[in-house]
Amino acid sequence: MHRRAAARDPRISLSTVYRTVRLLEGAGIIERHEFGDGRARYEPVGHGHHDHLINVSTGEVIEFKNEQIERLQENVARELGFRLIGHRLELFGIPLKNGK
Repeated sequence: MHRRAAARDPRISLSTVYRTVRLLEGAGIIERHEFGDGRARYEPVGHGHHDHLINVSTGEVIEFKNEQIERLQENVARELGFRLIGHRLELFGIPLKNGK
């Protein structure tokens, strides 16, 4: 993010970017995600519900939706006596060779 901001205005400091990100997060404008690689990623709040598949080889984060997974999570919550009000699903994997 700092690189993109500095490309527009080289006077923007890293601390300004960090402060701004914290303010946006605190105001509920962006949401922080940590996928275990020591880096945080941010998405706009209201981006629409989706889950994540993280390629641990490259760090690529793939957003996806799957209605079967959504129904399964609802069923599990109901079977355990809960009404699901939200969830976060993060899958971690490595690419299969030749798609297999």
